[in-house]
Amino acid sequence: MTEIKPDKPQAAPRSAYKVFRTITTRWMDNDAYGHVNNVVYYSWFDTAVNAYLIEQGVLDIHQGGTIGLVIETQCNYFSALAFPQTVEAGIRVARLGTSSVRYEVGLFAQGEPLTAAKGHFVHVYVDKQTRRPVPLPLNLKSVLETLV
Repeated sequence: MTEIKPDKPQAAPRSAYKVFRTITTRWMDNDAYGHVNNVVYYSWFDTAVNAYLIEQGVLDIHQGGTIGLVIETQCNYFSALAFPQTVEAGIRVARLGTSSVRYEVGLFAQGEPLTAAKGHFVHVYVDKQTRRPVPLPLNLKSVLETLV
């Protein structure tokens, strides 16, 4: 019996993403091997998406009644990033559900045409108090639709 193997992940071009955010690397991002540690990439995913939503006025982390909880995350690495590089994070929405969103983020070394890493995470939006899923607020949904 022949096993079907999934396609090998490939770096993505800038054209695959709708908006970009600049992220400055820090000295502490490098690990003992001289490149950015893998855990930092996940932090950059969160930073890029949440900062964008805050700037768009659709996420209030202090007073808002709806919050996004990460239920899934994944990352593929293609080339190393290291301090003092500047990183450009491309953002898109791959799936927009009733109460959930799959964000895809590509991390590029400044000016490079292909992702050094790319990944995704899924937010389920919930009531801040009850932690039960709620429909996406209309203002959030409108902003997210521009990223599809």
